[in-house]
Amino acid sequence: MIDRRNFLINILGFLLLAGSTHLIAQESISGDHVTVRWLAPSSFVDRASEKIGFYFEVDPGWHVYWRNPGDSGAAPRFTITPNGAEVGAIEWPFPSRLKIEHLTNLGYEGNVAYLFDLTPDRGGKVIALSAELEWLVCKIECIPGFGTMTLTRPVSDETRWSSANLDLRNHFAKRVPQSSVYSPWKPISLAAQGKDRIHLLLESETASKAPKVFPINGDLFTASKPKLQREGKTLDYTFGRQPGAALSESADFVLTDGTRAWRLDRVSFGTAMPEAQSRPLWLLVLAALAGGIILNLMPCVFPVLSIKLLGLVNEGYSESGRWREGLLYGAGVLTTFIALGVLLLVLRSWGAAIGWGFQLQSAPVVMALIALFWLMGLSFSGVFEFGHRLVNLAGVSRGGSFATGVLAVFVAAPCTGPFMGVALGTAAVLPAVEALLIFLGLGMGLAAPFVLLCASPVLLKRLPRPGPWMEKLRQFLAFPLYATVIWLLWVLGRILGESGWLIGALLLLAVTFTLWLGYNFSRIGRIIAWILMLTFLVIGYSTLTPKEKTFSKVAAGWQEYDRSLLDQALEEGRPVFIDYTAAWCITCQVNKKLVLDTPEVQRLFHKNKVLLLRADWTRQDPEITEALAALGRNSVPVYAWYPAGSREPQLLPQILQESIIADLFNEKRKGK
Repeated sequence: MIDRRNFLINILGFLLLAGSTHLIAQESISGDHVTVRWLAPSSFVDRASEKIGFYFEVDPGWHVYWRNPGDSGAAPRFTITPNGAEVGAIEWPFPSRLKIEHLTNLGYEGNVAYLFDLTPDRGGKVIALSAELEWLVCKIECIPGFGTMTLTRPVSDETRWSSANLDLRNHFAKRVPQSSVYSPWKPISLAAQGKDRIHLLLESETASKAPKVFPINGDLFTASKPKLQREGKTLDYTFGRQPGAALSESADFVLTDGTRAWRLDRVSFGTAMPEAQSRPLWLLVLAALAGGIILNLMPCVFPVLSIKLLGLVNEGYSESGRWREGLLYGAGVLTTFIALGVLLLVLRSWGAAIGWGFQLQSAPVVMALIALFWLMGLSFSGVFEFGHRLVNLAGVSRGGSFATGVLAVFVAAPCTGPFMGVALGTAAVLPAVEALLIFLGLGMGLAAPFVLLCASPVLLKRLPRPGPWMEKLRQFLAFPLYATVIWLLWVLGRILGESGWLIGALLLLAVTFTLWLGYNFSRIGRIIAWILMLTFLVIGYSTLTPKEKTFSKVAAGWQEYDRSLLDQALEEGRPVFIDYTAAWCITCQVNKKLVLDTPEVQRLFHKNKVLLLRADWTRQDPEITEALAALGRNSVPVYAWYPAGSREPQLLPQILQESIIADLFNEKRKGK
């Protein structure tokens, strides 16, 4: 006979256990690659508002989304039914831009808490919440999830949190955007430019670091990172506009410095942005023209111009022939400038963090230039004779001027002379047509001296007459070509690491051997030589893979660029000097050797306790590209000087002298 008392006790215990298990299960949900649980205290205080939320624990590599999910994905949805309390709207911590293939998503890579305010009703004893959740968790593939959670808590005389949950709540509460009243950046204007761009102008009297800006309206703004142009205390963000999207009366944004965030609510659209930026377009084109002319004097251009000079003084040119050579050279320069400009603008519109001179951040391009200059040098030295093919490519004889113009731009482009920095930096944010006018101005400036020489019989008469001396000059001009090869091998070593020199030298040896084999043997030998050359090229180029850490340590007294070091120094009121440089920028190397790394200048920096940061842009570095863009530049060299106590940088000339550095501290050079 069954003991009725024990039976009832067992049934009651089972029901209590089942109810308890059911309650625990409802306070969390487990889905594919994500677990959601309440972030809440164990008790609340009557009528006291408390911030609680939903804590998403996500597997490594997976992410969930912000309120504006970006190009793909979906924001989570929360439907909360309260009993015994009032609840506020969901508060969204500031997001990150997540690159997934060719798309840009806005969300959280890792754990995140979506918070909201809860206020118990007056006199209530228990709070009960029921929440229906929907979410999407993604890596490359995406998995939807949904479920219902409940929360039941007593109302007592104090709020009781576990220390772990309270720390989590406070961490994400700090990442929730504050009111625009507390923002150090204030909106100046919001305006459409054409059909595919929207400009947001911000201004700050105190902040130096440009914030990241996220538009809340994904139907109007694309999610990709906006282009940034800095002009003094003004920041100009250029956002992409969704195709065919109609303008609203206003737009909302979230700004963040990486630690805190602020809302900009209802920023009204004004009149359309003028086609030119803060500087007139004609002035920018004029600066580009002057910069292109000065580019002829840069040391990286000398070998190519020397080759063209040798071809120019050769006999046999009629007046029409000279005109033809000049026009071909100019066409080669202009075509290449426009092509590089278009490629630069297209890549930047796709979100690539690159700048002017990007072609020499590529190991294959550097290797191709090494081989070209090596073969040209051997030809000029008389070691090999290749008929007119290589000579025509170099532009020594007729018909090669176009190729010389192409080569001149490719080697000259990494050098940034006076006037070029502002023009190139502005071109990166101008509409395509206006930007291409600036590139066209640069090309016209580079081509102008040679074209003028071809068009002026008076200037040509001042050149020496052809004679036996030309063969000696031709042999002499091989040496700057060899010097260029050495320089490019060094650049290759900076890109690839210690193996760069060895790879480049071995490839040149292999190419030279195959050319010798083909030149000195029969037709079969030449066929074998070409097969060997192609084999060596394939093997060589397959090894051109940059390593993660390849750069040697910076010179004594300098530190590698680190934004946190800069922020710390500015916070302490310490002066800072930043050298934005690259191995392929000869102007940068000259400034280092003759000015920045000299004992006199180093003692001057040390005496004034200057933090020296060297931002090496030899390889593609998005952080340095972003820092340059914040200064309104996209080429090197750039020298940024932060005086003690100032958060606004001063940009120094691109050709440095010791006196320029001394003037920063109001000191005179020794012996002056």
